[in-house]
Amino acid sequence: MPTTDHWPMLALRVTTPRLELRLPDTDELAVLADLAAEGLHPPEEMPFLVPWTDQPPAERARSVLRYHWLRRADWSPENWSLQLAVFVDGEPAGVQDVYARDFAVLREVGTGSWLGARYQGKGIGTEMRVAALHLAFAGLGAVEAVSGAFDHNAASLRVSEKLGYERDGVQRFAIRGRPATEVRLRLSRERWEAAAPAFDVPVAVHGLAPCLPLLGAAPAEA
Repeated sequence: MPTTDHWPMLALRVTTPRLELRLPDTDELAVLADLAAEGLHPPEEMPFLVPWTDQPPAERARSVLRYHWLRRADWSPENWSLQLAVFVDGEPAGVQDVYARDFAVLREVGTGSWLGARYQGKGIGTEMRVAALHLAFAGLGAVEAVSGAFDHNAASLRVSEKLGYERDGVQRFAIRGRPATEVRLRLSRERWEAAAPAFDVPVAVHGLAPCLPLLGAAPAEA
């Protein structure tokens, strides 16, 4: 029996004209780890709630492997994190996470992402979020999506706001021993459907149907 019969997420694909989002195999995960080791942001900045990029390069790379393995190992329909590798011209360029708790009840997903430094500034970050939101709203039937960014991360906030997200309060964290304020963001299905046509990014989802029960998104039994 093929592995995809046991774990259909391995056959899930989300594609745009220039991107493919899917779970990476072992060698592709190693490429993602190498990208992280190269550095993802200027050292004086920290865009992540958990400052994992402060680790030395080798440990930073290993943390990518460990996190992907962890999120697959602790998967349940009530608590999941779909760590999709983002491929540009067939090469792993970053990660787009789509995650949820109690999706069957709340119909809400969250998103997070990172992109290798050499792929930044080319509109890829926006396009991979568009793909993730299409998966959530059109594929899974989500009613809301949430995200967040530190108040100093103007580029990330601009992307979210042009996609239709509304600000939903703030939360303060201690990052690197200093206070940091995260802006919470929320996107309703209605606002997404109004914003999506402006981006004119065709998105296709392949292999989703067998995954739905594992995502808590299967239709209720009669």
